Amino acid sequence: MGVVLVAMGAFLVAFAPLLRFQVADKLVQAPANQYSVLKFTAPGARYFSMRDLKVLTGDLNITVTVRGDVKESKDDHVVWDQFTAASDVTNANPRISMTQFRSAFNKYNGQGVTCCGASVDSGDGAQPVRLRGQIFLFPFGVEKKTYPVFNADVREAHDAVFAGEDTVNGLPVYKFTQKIPPTVTDTLSAPASVLGMKGTGDVEVERVYDGTITFWVEPNTGVAVKQEQRRNEMLRTSDGVERLPALVATATFTPETVSDMVRTARDNMAQITLIKTTLPLVALILGLALTVVGAWLLLSRPRRVD
Repeated sequence: MGVVLVAMGAFLVAFAPLLRFQVADKLVQAPANQYSVLKFTAPGARYFSMRDLKVLTGDLNITVTVRGDVKESKDDHVVWDQFTAASDVTNANPRISMTQFRSAFNKYNGQGVTCCGASVDSGDGAQPVRLRGQIFLFPFGVEKKTYPVFNADVREAHDAVFAGEDTVNGLPVYKFTQKIPPTVTDTLSAPASVLGMKGTGDVEVERVYDGTITFWVEPNTGVAVKQEQRRNEMLRTSDGVERLPALVATATFTPETVSDMVRTARDNMAQITLIKTTLPLVALILGLALTVVGAWLLLSRPRRVD
């Protein structure tokens, strides 16, 4: 019996660091079967309404639905599809914008992988994109440094700079700020009269995105439990003049979404602690205990006297 206990103890002692430093890192990963609904509000937003051909002011509700494509999630990456819909509740305008984003990223660190039909569809047809930077998640074990984060509106990554520590609903978080310089995201036509210009007929205008996004990220899990988007999108004619606001708004997670994301982060933290700390520690302690008990049994076993 002593020999068996010593052997089992030695195995567990050897397995503990293996579990902590090799197996655990493979078990902590983004899920392939992700499903979540995030909601933003943007009170007092100003935007150009294609329905009304004028600038409206209203409170916006923005819903972001994310669903994992399990079939296409293979090897070390997962594939998530995102659908974003914005509605103006003040002016009963239910579809001021709709965007689809198909992404793929490394399930261990959240970095973009260009594959599996990655694209952005904002109404002019799906356009393939080259994914770079963090997609949806910051890495597990976030550091106080700058991370490139992909933005589906401008279809490229920009740096999110560490901006300090904070708390959200009692949860310690790191704050990151991403500033996106003026970027042309679309070209469309509008009547010259609507744009305040002389003449008749339509005029070609560029939609220019300019904004700042702030992320509040739980550092163990990489989950953004709160987000704020300050957007200053303008319609600009070829002479470089900004004619009308395309969308000027500050959108933030609703309190309910913040609570849901904090709960998700806490649940994920508990799982990571179990995998990376609790199980290896239990294996080590149990292994040492079995080894000691086994050795004691071997040493205390009566010896046969000839």
